[in-house]
Amino acid sequence: MPDFVGAVDQGTTSTRFMVFDHSGNEVGKHQLEHEQILPRAGWVEHNPLEIWERTQTVIASTMATLRLQAEDLEALGITNQRETTVVWNRRTGRPLYNAIVWQDTRTDRIAQALESSGRGEVIRRKAGIPPAAYFSAGKIQWILENVDGARQAAEAGDAIFGNTDTWLLWNLTGGVRGGVHVTDVTNASRTMLMDLETLDWDAELLGFFDIPREMLPQIRPSSDPRFYGHTLAGGPVGGEIPLAGDLGDQQAATVGQVCFGAGEGKNTYGTGNFMLLNTGEDIVRSSSGLLTTVCYQLGEDKPVYALEGSIAVTGSAVQWLRDQLGIISGAGEIERLAGSVQDTGGMYFVPAFSGLFAPYWRADARGAIVGLSRYNTNAHLARATLEAICYQTRDVSDAMEKDSGVVLETLKVDGGVTANGLAMQLQADILGVPVSKPVVAETTALGAAYAAGLATGFWKSTEELRQNWNEDRRWEPQWSEEQRRDGYAGWQKAVRRTLDWVDVEE
Repeated sequence: MPDFVGAVDQGTTSTRFMVFDHSGNEVGKHQLEHEQILPRAGWVEHNPLEIWERTQTVIASTMATLRLQAEDLEALGITNQRETTVVWNRRTGRPLYNAIVWQDTRTDRIAQALESSGRGEVIRRKAGIPPAAYFSAGKIQWILENVDGARQAAEAGDAIFGNTDTWLLWNLTGGVRGGVHVTDVTNASRTMLMDLETLDWDAELLGFFDIPREMLPQIRPSSDPRFYGHTLAGGPVGGEIPLAGDLGDQQAATVGQVCFGAGEGKNTYGTGNFMLLNTGEDIVRSSSGLLTTVCYQLGEDKPVYALEGSIAVTGSAVQWLRDQLGIISGAGEIERLAGSVQDTGGMYFVPAFSGLFAPYWRADARGAIVGLSRYNTNAHLARATLEAICYQTRDVSDAMEKDSGVVLETLKVDGGVTANGLAMQLQADILGVPVSKPVVAETTALGAAYAAGLATGFWKSTEELRQNWNEDRRWEPQWSEEQRRDGYAGWQKAVRRTLDWVDVEE
């Protein structure tokens, strides 16, 4: 029996390939960034061909570095940046347009028109999510309406859609030479086009966006014993390996954090923050600005659902300090700079660069730095940036407690920002609960590996996966209740200052 499982983690800023052993330990990885294309304010794009090229490179490089052959891998899983939309020609393999990234706000008007017409409530009831520029359907509509020949190609059956999981699965299994056109329930639930109860594309929702059903991939379980397909002998893996796991990145992190019981949850700190609470087989409708989404589906089992709080800008706010303002030279420097002051000096930074996501869902908001005086320095701004990450998580945590009745006792965390000890201490202080980080911090890739390995029997059960989870570090709250209350009140006041900044036309 092979000793390892591989996972492609195709993220917003980079693509990595990771190999895990039976204990869930990282054996090796390789990672490459890809270009962030910003044609105009509010627009964010990626080059799908660059992403595919990067994927091939990181797989081949990892295999070579570890001196592995295809037969050493039991299976491959994929996890991906969700909602990011690719439309390509199935006959040529060429994208019709750049991938439109989940952060992109060009489809605000489409979302506003749906809301004002009353169709937003239908989308919420069927898809579990509000009409918003965040999700895939409006992006597909924009491409069909604005790219020459796209509508005709779609109606002819030549133009097909997928998030980046579908794009990579199609290419890994042959592309124009018979590549499979599939996605899983978690990614499909992020499109505004899938009914949460039937787990199928919904004709009424497709009609709202005028999207031909033939464009859409087949929806499959997140862990599929039938496999989606196999890698090609001449591909980057070097042989035929089952592709058996597929999860959107935040659901993958939930699986990687072994949150398999109702009431268990995690928070992932990446480009944005994403907090998920497992609600079991029950579809819990949110009245507090959260998303109802599919958490995962393992084989023929019933789907498991989740409440999710999606925050657009957290880790990318640190990148903004580095790339646009130049006050730090690397992400690792922010902890030292922020730690050089005891507080923010009364400053708040609300990084609403793409509007505000959960629990506000305000496309009209824009970023703001408030409470400034001449006393403030770049160190205060650095600390305010870390606090902004944590306050946004507090917003979501409070909403989850209101919707579910579940009181958070410990927050499981993962993702790049967890390397910042000051940020995690601030998170514990602002929430008032302990924060726990696992030994394997790359839980997104691990979750995709788990899904693939469960499908093939490499791992026998979710209970076996629980035995792999071990805590690396824990942060306990240190703030007083008065500090916590006053700090959050100031944050809420700062958020109100960001609203009604942009006129969003219907």
